[in-house]
Amino acid sequence: MIKTDFVVRFAGEGGQGVVTSAEGFAQANAQVGYHVQTFSTFPSQIRGGPTWTQTHISTSPVLTAGDDLDVLVAFSREAYDAHSAEVRDGGVVIYNSGEFEMDESSNAFGMPFDELARQTGNARAANMVVMGALAFLVGIRQEILEQFVTKRFTRGRPGDQQIISSNIEALTLGRGEAEKKGLVIGELGSPDPVDGEQILTNGNVAVGLGAMAAGIDVYIGYPISPASSLLIWMQSNLPAPGRFAYQATSEIEAITSIIGAGYAGKKAMTGTSGPGFSLMGEGLGLAWMAEIPLVVVDVQRGGPSTGLPTKTEQSDLLTALYPGHGDLKMPIIAPGTVEECFYAAVHAFNWAERYQGPVVILSEHILSDRNQNIPKPDLSKIVTEDRKTHVGDNGYDRYESWELSPMPIPGTPGSYVANGSEHDGMGDTTHLAERHVQMTTRRFSKLKLLEDGDYESRNADASIVVMPWGGTKGVATAAYDQLLEAGADLGWRYTMFINPLPAELLEELKTKELVIVPELNFMGQFSMVLRAEGVNAQSITQFTGLPFKVGALAERIGRMAESKEQKSVTV
Repeated sequence: MIKTDFVVRFAGEGGQGVVTSAEGFAQANAQVGYHVQTFSTFPSQIRGGPTWTQTHISTSPVLTAGDDLDVLVAFSREAYDAHSAEVRDGGVVIYNSGEFEMDESSNAFGMPFDELARQTGNARAANMVVMGALAFLVGIRQEILEQFVTKRFTRGRPGDQQIISSNIEALTLGRGEAEKKGLVIGELGSPDPVDGEQILTNGNVAVGLGAMAAGIDVYIGYPISPASSLLIWMQSNLPAPGRFAYQATSEIEAITSIIGAGYAGKKAMTGTSGPGFSLMGEGLGLAWMAEIPLVVVDVQRGGPSTGLPTKTEQSDLLTALYPGHGDLKMPIIAPGTVEECFYAAVHAFNWAERYQGPVVILSEHILSDRNQNIPKPDLSKIVTEDRKTHVGDNGYDRYESWELSPMPIPGTPGSYVANGSEHDGMGDTTHLAERHVQMTTRRFSKLKLLEDGDYESRNADASIVVMPWGGTKGVATAAYDQLLEAGADLGWRYTMFINPLPAELLEELKTKELVIVPELNFMGQFSMVLRAEGVNAQSITQFTGLPFKVGALAERIGRMAESKEQKSVTV
């Protein structure tokens, strides 16, 4: 039987190679043209604790990490007990018989992962043993994995060939163990060819690549899960003449430092998560008040407080919109895919330069660590915007107008005062009511410069619309497609431009009988935002720290839509 999809979950304890196995298997298949997507969830301690990573491999582009499992790889008894119920009928369980024993059923077999690895002379090759067995189960050719191993471990070091040989032997041993059992779950078909070059990356790296394409000069951040990898990537890739990356001692130092960089005329960014973003609130208020361009990436995790530091959630939206006291409202771009993470960074820098103020990229854990192959961006088509600067004489009043005005840069003629207190045209402190009215109106009116975002629309005339946001996009798309196939009359709207929403989109939403918003939080935050704009929106929420499953979400959307339709008929 030819299969178009294959979903495998690696489950065990932190430090057992669970994540390495999943990512290696994904990378090996991506190299030969398959479409892949991974999802990881793990505890916050450095080592130990329940960890699992899922890899979805498909012959065509994938939207989610998958629902039911074709294969469960259980590194421990606890992992088997926790995850075996999610294996579909006809699926297979591979368990580490070196860790625990169980009665082998018709769909389960054990292998001593670590013992087989040691037979190769490379005790770290246990994940390759597993990958070899997986390849046999779905008819993946041995040479695909051997090509991956050769490419991965050819690093120009003396011991490279020995490592390559031991890993290939581990693949062969794993394949042999699976062949002895004789279980197969079908042959994975050939991948559909795609136009253009693909790259395998995750959301945090995609944000970093987008920032580089936008012309970032300065990145300053403080380590915090799940944003730390963005800081590490920037420290490795940004430094160059005129460019600077630095690890600050706190989130407060990070935000104030990039305010200084933005004031000096540089394109600057920082990255953090919920607790760190809260500490940046006062700094964001200063950047809004003084009209300093900068970008903040908030990679959302479960909250409040320390919350669920290594789980996914979409619960920072209201905080991101209103991070400080007083009247302010941040521009927000919330990417929904790894590919969108790249373009979100480009747009964020363009927005910051265009309206001269702070912009928030609202990412989330489900995107930050997700490995996925995406089309390689064509940098020749990237449009970047630079700052409008004052080129006249001294005596310039930057804030005098009721609208945007060019920004003076230190070292050139013009006003050098960027005041966090209410100020007059030059930037000097004032408490005059008319000045506060003028400046507040000016700051909010600049948001209209950002109403150029695009959006997706399907079945435009339907009165009930599904509108996810952020990382819920993929699973919501799959659920929507499932409902359409079943005959549902539902519309679809999506945009990553959360504030301001594209003006045409907002007007369309106001005409709809119901807008259904799937989102990963308790409060239904995006539907609250939409209702405040005059849209009849209701949320379908989940706050487990895990993403929606396609089937369950489709069922909940269907029930909500049907309930609304029945009420309409009754009325």
